[in-house]
Order: sequence, then C-alpha cells, then structure tokens
Amino acid sequence: MTAVLTTSDGRIGTLTLNRPEVLNAITVELAIGVEEGVRRLAEDNRVVVIRGAGGNFCVGGDVPEIDRLRARGRDALATLFRAFRGALAAIAEVPVPVVAAVEGNAAAGGFELIQAVDIAVVRDDARLADVHLRFGQIPGGGSTQRLPRLLGQARAMGLILTGDRISGRQAQEWGLVYRSVPPETFEQELAALVDRLASGSAEAIAASKRLVRDADRRPLEEGLDAELEAVLDHLTGPGGDAAVDAFTTRRERS
Repeated sequence: MTAVLTTSDGRIGTLTLNRPEVLNAITVELAIGVEEGVRRLAEDNRVVVIRGAGGNFCVGGDVPEIDRLRARGRDALATLFRAFRGALAAIAEVPVPVVAAVEGNAAAGGFELIQAVDIAVVRDDARLADVHLRFGQIPGGGSTQRLPRLLGQARAMGLILTGDRISGRQAQEWGLVYRSVPPETFEQELAALVDRLASGSAEAIAASKRLVRDADRRPLEEGLDAELEAVLDHLTGPGGDAAVDAFTTRRERS
C-alpha cells in the first residue's frame, strides 16, 4: 500500500496519509512522500490539503520502524527524523497555503505536523496531544521549538511535559489551530475555506505567507521594511491593477 496518496484538480491538491491500519504512523517512506507530494501538488494547485485516511490524522512515528532503524545505529535512526523535518520544511517553503484537515487522533509527530501547516481545521472531537514524554521520549518533530512560539512557554511546557490530550475545540480556544468545527459540518466548512483560499490572488497569498513565516526570525523594523517592499512590488507589478480594482469595487458596494 502506498504510504501517501495525492489527488489534484488543478486548483486544490489533496495529500492523504495512507496507513490507516496503524493510524497513519510516520515511516521514512511516508515522510519522504509528504515532502515530495507537497512540493509536487504546490506546482499545479492553489491550495494543498493534508489529511489522514481511516478517520484519524496521524499518531506519530511508527514504532516498529523506529526499532529497526535504532538497531542499525544513530545515523540510520536519524534518517526518519531528517525525512520528517524535510516534509515540514516543504510545507513552509511552498508558496501556496497548506491546510491540515484534522479528525480523530493527532499525536506526537501528527501533533507536530499540525504545528507546521499554514492553517489547521480540526473537528471539535479530534484528540490532540504530544505524547512523547509519556513513553520516555523527547519530541523530535519540532514541538519544543514551534509550540512555545504558537502557545507561549507555559502552555507549551505543560502539554509537552504531561502529554495531556486536548480536544479540537480547546486547540482553537488556545490558538493552536485556526478553526474547530462540529463533526456534522466538518467537510462542508473545510471545503468552503479551501475554495476561498483557492480563489484568492496567488501572488498576494504567496507573499503574505512568506512574510508571516519570516516574522519570528526578524526584528520588527526589519519585518516592516520587508512588508513594505512586498506591498510596493505587488501593487506596481502585474497584479496591481486587479488588486486596486477589487478593493475599489468592494468599497463602492459597501
């Protein structure tokens, strides 16, 4: 069975983690498939959606694979974590929005994957947790670095050290995900959001994504300078007329 499936209609590309029998646990093959799939889908689509097969998102590293790689030594074990890091880097680097559609369980590496996407939409009843320390492990997919930036140190420390599970609704209340949706309307609201993203200006979305992604790495003044340059490039470039026309038309209608 292929670990990752992709579909595309030229606007929306969908990448499905396809190991439902083990709750979409991460192997080297799956991690490489995510990186390659995200990059490929981003070339031909306006939005990329990542979801899990079988009613669950992803429960993290595949334990049998970790055991096999560990038996072969440090370098072999590192291939899994480096492959997953490459997958998360691809999400940040592609110019289109990458959306996680989260249902069921999202734990350990799956929880870290949610932290790495541009927008996460979760079911209210989804179950999210970083469970590494429950099993005497250290997070290896970015939780120690991304989670404090997303939630602040207190909540990040609590979630990582305790392994406590939170619901999709609580994840939204804490600011970890963009939107939590009731199960009965999950697919409809997800589709509406993705369609709206796919209908936006690709150039403006790509520039905005890049600016937000870089914000934590820059002093404020440097970031504001970069934002100004991006705005001027956009408004004086090929997309400028359409942007101004759209704003003017909306203002006239309001």
